[in-house]
Amino acid sequence: MKSDNNNSTKGRREFIQQATLAGTGLLLATPLQLFSNEKNTKTMSTNIKSRGYAGKNITDPLVKWEFERRAVGDDDILIEIKFSGICHSDIHTIKGHWGPQKYPHVPEHEIAGIVTAIGKNVTTFKLGDQAGIGCMVDSCMKCESCKNGEEHHCETGMTGTYGSPEKSSPTGITQGGYANNIVVKAHFAIKIPNNLDLKYVAPLLCAGITTYSPLMRQNFKKGDKVGIIGIGGLGHIAVKLAVSKGAEVYAFTTTANKKADILSFGAKEVIVVDSMEKLNPYRGKLDYMLSTVPYDYDLASYANCVKPYGNFTQVGMPINGHLSLNNFQMIFNRVNFNASLIGGIPETQEVVDYCAKNNIHPQIEMINATEINAAWDKVVNKEARYRFVIDASTF
Repeated sequence: MKSDNNNSTKGRREFIQQATLAGTGLLLATPLQLFSNEKNTKTMSTNIKSRGYAGKNITDPLVKWEFERRAVGDDDILIEIKFSGICHSDIHTIKGHWGPQKYPHVPEHEIAGIVTAIGKNVTTFKLGDQAGIGCMVDSCMKCESCKNGEEHHCETGMTGTYGSPEKSSPTGITQGGYANNIVVKAHFAIKIPNNLDLKYVAPLLCAGITTYSPLMRQNFKKGDKVGIIGIGGLGHIAVKLAVSKGAEVYAFTTTANKKADILSFGAKEVIVVDSMEKLNPYRGKLDYMLSTVPYDYDLASYANCVKPYGNFTQVGMPINGHLSLNNFQMIFNRVNFNASLIGGIPETQEVVDYCAKNNIHPQIEMINATEINAAWDKVVNKEARYRFVIDASTF
């Protein structure tokens, strides 16, 4: 009996020692170690705890909110968010400018971070990779648009990065990037080249692709005169992209104190439009024009600056999507009006790779999470210079 008791005591002691060591190991382990096995493919079977900032209604400031994301599935990756951009779309959405929303609601679709877990079917990412998420996180993947790399035009509707109904989400909707992590299908993640600093990546995943896609489809030639209207988060990147392709860029802004900045981005000329008469000298002079203005404005007067049968593209999305268009002006200026959304996953990867190769960086201002609401006010008041980026470690 004495020998049995000694053996039992010894067994309990060994178990306690092993458990203590295991617990210490968990405390010291990195996220990469916790979420991976020897093949770096083990996923978590439980929901992922997340913390961020959410809108609770259309009027109040965003507040801290703890919530859960779905467990990492076989086709998913988990990204530890490092940086999130602030897009005017976040404000329009939470404020209900584009329709009723479900709350609580974490906005943002300019997300850059590090992969910390991957599903067993994922082959395009490995642990520790830099990855980004743009404006969508799912689509049917079966329609012609999806098969052609235009998932944003999915014929059954894409799933937006925030605010879209999602059965797998514990909150019932997708929750965006004002948070410390995100779970997403690997197909909708963008690989970030190692030579591109993550803090510059986030704005490329919305502002970058939104302007890059129509600019590239225009196929303008070196020396062509390209007009960019609205030099904010989108417009300043559009200037840099167009200049990099050899265009003569004419930037139109209502903010006079941006002039020196815009010239430093490579614009040939900056037109401060404090009255519509300022547009008259440019009537019929431009080969192409791109507008990023997110409000209703006198579009036709700007379109008059484009040569007959040239193209004018609107990417800024006003409240309720409505724009006033003077058809009398349009029938006489003979300018072709069109609008553009974002871009598909292949094209989003293309713009990130292009900016990495050509050393194109957005102009950013880094903020902490506690400064989000103040930053929103500055965006609305045209005081952003030129894209606010949130340090996600402050969530």
